[in-house]
Amino acid sequence: MSSNLQLARRMGALVATLGLAALAVQAPAQASSDGGASRAQLAAAMKHLDRSVAFAGTAWGVDTSAQQVVVSVDSTVKGSRLDKVKHAVADLDGTARLQTVAGSFRALASGGDAIYGSKYRCSLGFNVIKGTTHYFLTAGHCGKPEKKWWSTSSRTTLLGNTLSASFPGNDYALVQYTSSFTDYPGTVGGQDITSAANAVVGESVTRRGSTTGIRTGRVTALNATVHYQGGGTVSGMIQTTVCAEPGDSGGALYDGTKALGLTSGGSGDCTTGGTTFFQPVTEALAAYGVQVY
Repeated sequence: MSSNLQLARRMGALVATLGLAALAVQAPAQASSDGGASRAQLAAAMKHLDRSVAFAGTAWGVDTSAQQVVVSVDSTVKGSRLDKVKHAVADLDGTARLQTVAGSFRALASGGDAIYGSKYRCSLGFNVIKGTTHYFLTAGHCGKPEKKWWSTSSRTTLLGNTLSASFPGNDYALVQYTSSFTDYPGTVGGQDITSAANAVVGESVTRRGSTTGIRTGRVTALNATVHYQGGGTVSGMIQTTVCAEPGDSGGALYDGTKALGLTSGGSGDCTTGGTTFFQPVTEALAAYGVQVY
């Protein structure tokens, strides 16, 4: 990374471009004591990327262990668009790094236990409760098109109705169990879930979904913004090395007894591996006033 003076000048120019000139003049961001970028520099870098390369096939999030923004491009980003991303990363002068991933970023709805809508199969995330009323969380891109969910593909046992769904921007939905359904344990594939937490970069995590079952990996970035193929941008995501495939959407991401996230989308598959993004579950719990148990 360049000297503090050069870095301050670069970041001052960048922040001014973003309409925050007063902040740049009064308190130019300084590098942290261990040589990584400061929070202000990381935030400015993310905003710069939002404005310059926000097209399908790109994603970025913060690697808090390296204090860098990780910029990812999928296999569809080529030619002039790839050049544009490379230039944007280079302009950030070490505050960001670029990586390529196999496949293409997509929301994983072809629709962990399987839940079936009228068109799509997705995955149940976590059972939650508010007072004495039981619900479950799943992905917002599943809940938006599907108003009812069944437990089997024959659609003979109704689970409940979608009360609310948020996508794009976020990716979570709340389904209220029908009064005739009474089996909703606070577990994920036999693993008891007792609390919710925020993920940490480097954390070993587990995902369960209805297509590929239980898979493991680690958290590589936080506060990730993803531009999915076919439309739909989400932000504030957890970026991981856990694989996932269509139908795993909405499934649970957890670490032992801690609920962490809901499967949103990603690239690759569980044969060759991939990058998967998760909606932080704490945000969904707060939005709906519910809790895991």
